[in-house]
Amino acid sequence: MRLGKDFDPGFKAGVRKKKDGVQLLQSGIELLADYQRRLAAQDTYGVLVCLQALDAGGKDGTIRHVMSGVNPQGVSVSSFKVPSTEELDHDYLWRYASRLPRRGEIGIFNRSHYEEVLVVRVHPENLARQKLPEAARGPDVWERRYREINDWERYLTDNGFKVVKLFLNLSKEEQRIRFLKRIDVPERNWKFSAADVRERSRWDDYQRAFSQMLSATSTEWAPWYVIPADHKWFARLCAAGVLAHTLMDLDPQYPRVSNRTRRDLAKVRRELENQAQGRLARPVRGVGHRRQEGQEGQRQEGQSGQVEARAFLREGRPP
Repeated sequence: MRLGKDFDPGFKAGVRKKKDGVQLLQSGIELLADYQRRLAAQDTYGVLVCLQALDAGGKDGTIRHVMSGVNPQGVSVSSFKVPSTEELDHDYLWRYASRLPRRGEIGIFNRSHYEEVLVVRVHPENLARQKLPEAARGPDVWERRYREINDWERYLTDNGFKVVKLFLNLSKEEQRIRFLKRIDVPERNWKFSAADVRERSRWDDYQRAFSQMLSATSTEWAPWYVIPADHKWFARLCAAGVLAHTLMDLDPQYPRVSNRTRRDLAKVRRELENQAQGRLARPVRGVGHRRQEGQEGQRQEGQSGQVEARAFLREGRPP
């Protein structure tokens, strides 16, 4: 596949207005929160989200918005910068393997092991720093790394760790506009880096590297999702959709307690009720449930929003 010809960075899937996308995203976030609680409670599966993009592609904002409703204790975010001396003394996957999520957790790689076939490929001097034996630096190094990465992700999947790979596909013109905003808006000056602009001169090299990587490593067990990223709100909606769809397919469930445990809970409940005084002596009812009066309309509205979000997140169609 070729990014420039096969994918449109400005695609919006029929969602015409930003406010509609934002509403769908909010409903999607509520779905994610529900499934993330189940994932943590079941403690069987883990989810690894690999987020790749060119500079100014919107990775940080996507993480901040999509994961805004989940329990932070169940999510870890790892950003990978220039490898340290210790990391260079190990194999190229070592530092990524050491930051994998645990069971019941969603782990996000803000840039990931795919940097080893992207930045390292565009800048061969980085490969030289990895202290590889001469025989391992031959012309087949990239094909070998594709195979090794595919095998590693298959290993993770076989052990209960779902790998979700998202590429935020940004156009060259939109990147230029976002760089200018980082210069012109004082609150965004801290984001600007002259190095990012220098990397922009290698645009065609990165497009070829991404195209070859996506073609070689999109597998049945760990497919790539190319997300149109020129509209930030739509990219966030798509990312939430892919992650929600993944969790829906896993369908984690809350553990069921045994009959013995239920009897123990009933016994403790009676003890707690007997400790109450005065009007509080009566059993507490309806804990964890919505009050009927004043909240019925809100409940129905929330259910309607989630139905629309499920339709879009699972089937890719607007309400």
